Amino acid sequence: MSQAAQRNERAVFVTGAAGGIGTATVRALAERGYRVYAGVRRDAPHLRELRRVDQIQADVTDPDSVAEAAAEVARLQDGQGLHAVVNNAGIIIQGPLELVPADELRRQFAINVFGPAEVVRAFAPLLWKGHGRLINISAPTGRLAAPFAAPISASKAALDSLSDALRIELGAQGIAVVTVIPGAVETPIFAKADQAAEAALADADPARLALYRPQLAAVGAALAKMRQSKPETVAATIVKAIEASRPKTRYLANSDVRPMLLIARLPVRLRDRLIVRVLGLAKAT
Repeated sequence: MSQAAQRNERAVFVTGAAGGIGTATVRALAERGYRVYAGVRRDAPHLRELRRVDQIQADVTDPDSVAEAAAEVARLQDGQGLHAVVNNAGIIIQGPLELVPADELRRQFAINVFGPAEVVRAFAPLLWKGHGRLINISAPTGRLAAPFAAPISASKAALDSLSDALRIELGAQGIAVVTVIPGAVETPIFAKADQAAEAALADADPARLALYRPQLAAVGAALAKMRQSKPETVAATIVKAIEASRPKTRYLANSDVRPMLLIARLPVRLRDRLIVRVLGLAKAT
């Protein structure tokens, strides 16, 4: 019998556990006594030192890898189910849509949409057995699409739709489905997104890119002024969603999320004008 089964620990599987929000969530859960299965693409040395944490190799873009991860977790759980699954793995692809390489757009959806779907298919039996819940990590751009962030906006909108459908589908099986929405967070994902965008734009047609340069500069300046929260604030919200006896369908992790969702509810033309003004795009055209 596994150690988890012997102690009857509540167990959680977290994807994208190697950094940022994922690592903060793994730490927070382990400190609260959970057995945490940290889904990583490759070994993460900083997770080895944590008690009650097992690294599970899982590439969410590979259905076979996800299925193998679920089988390994099931073996370690030795007949017990999971208290929660956290779909946290994600990337940000940004830039003018016409200049975003097709492979990068496909990668955005492979990780942010198809990946969580694969995780649900593979891990649902463990959630049924554990009367657990599914936590999907979205973004404000899922409700308020941002210019030059069409790929990430569209992928998170798709994930929100999956969550809405699953809330009823899995709810009939006793599995709560919860969406957690972080705002601007101090994680490497934003730096990686900037680097990837620069690399992609380096191969773009200079004449077409020149059309966007003033707007890209304005958006960059506006985003640089945004206040970022620590990933631990998001982790605390995820823990709250996991531990609530009657979880809400949606949790806003940071203070900057609510204003964005309010803007999303405005009439379309008014909303567009406000976005243009906030991002300084009016002067860049």
